[in-house]
Amino acid sequence: MLALKLAIRNLMGGKLRTVLNILVLSFAYVMIIWYKGLISGWAEQAVQDTINWEIGGGQYWHEKYDPYDPFTIEDSHAPIPELMETAISKGILTPILISQGTIYPDGRVQSVSIKGVDPNQTIIDLPTSHLNIDIDAIPAILGASMAKNNKLNVGDYVSVRWRDVNGTFDAAEVQIVHIFKVNVPTVDTGILWIPIERHREMVQLPGEASIFVTDKGIGNIGSLKGWDFKDTDFLLTDFFDMIKMKNIGGSVMYIFLLLLALIAIFDTQVLSIFRRQKEIGTHVALGMTQGQVIKLFTIEGSMYAVLAAIIGAIYGIPFFIWQAKIGYNMGIEDASQMGLAVSDVIYPIYSLGLIISTVLIIFIVTTIVSYLPARRISKLNPTDAIRGKIQ
Repeated sequence: MLALKLAIRNLMGGKLRTVLNILVLSFAYVMIIWYKGLISGWAEQAVQDTINWEIGGGQYWHEKYDPYDPFTIEDSHAPIPELMETAISKGILTPILISQGTIYPDGRVQSVSIKGVDPNQTIIDLPTSHLNIDIDAIPAILGASMAKNNKLNVGDYVSVRWRDVNGTFDAAEVQIVHIFKVNVPTVDTGILWIPIERHREMVQLPGEASIFVTDKGIGNIGSLKGWDFKDTDFLLTDFFDMIKMKNIGGSVMYIFLLLLALIAIFDTQVLSIFRRQKEIGTHVALGMTQGQVIKLFTIEGSMYAVLAAIIGAIYGIPFFIWQAKIGYNMGIEDASQMGLAVSDVIYPIYSLGLIISTVLIIFIVTTIVSYLPARRISKLNPTDAIRGKIQ
């Protein structure tokens, strides 16, 4: 208790030096928690958007299907098994047929992935109901990025060419009936969505599909020969790896902020020990052991972290609440160009574990930094200490 009282008294005596150290360290607290909260909020939003728009509760892939290898698309299809037909009729599974094609907007050539989807499906948020329209041309819906890149608007016609199962090329007119905005580029960029039955007629694959999307909360409905089930963890692996990389990259900022604060604290402790030689000698002369003196300076340094946490909470909590309410505008007009599921506005998520872990880490590091210069006291000679001299 005596060491704590002396530490508080010495900090109060530091005046401006103490205030500056506390402010810098409190800023490190706030910025680290804010950035980690922003990454957590982005991850939460991106995962939810990807589940809602693309992967549902998981997907069944044809055994030859590989989304990263376009040469597998031609052979990645098969008739729908009876078990899946039953699941489709119950509304817990929806088929998607995929093929490669080419569109010719304004005389340009653009390779696309043609995806046939059930217009009546409700498993993913894709606005497929717009495909329920009776027109001579093939109705299609596009993502906003796809439409922008190809200068297409609702009502426009565009020629599309494809190759059927026999290798014969064919072409037809497609009419854009709806353009949707989405944060998930894998359902937008380079994709032309059309009714699955029209798609099957085009490629001469009646009753076949390339992948199936299961309803959220349903997941795997059973093992089927020729079909591999991919759960949400597998389908989100690339994104989780990206989040890890972002956290590692953010560590550079954490280290930089902490170094600014810790160097200031370290220098303060070194200067304090140098200037307070007579005080240290007096403490030793009054019966304090070297270990107790070291403890005094260590507690004094660690108090910076405690006071910084209090000051940081005073202005940080209102800031965190405000950010969680209005979100952080990423300033990205077309997030799909980044190749990641990024919302225009990200709402940070600040968990109790995040706050506690950040405070503890900074407190521990600050204590260690405060202890290092204080170790010099352990080498002092009692006689020199009484005279106020530290070698």
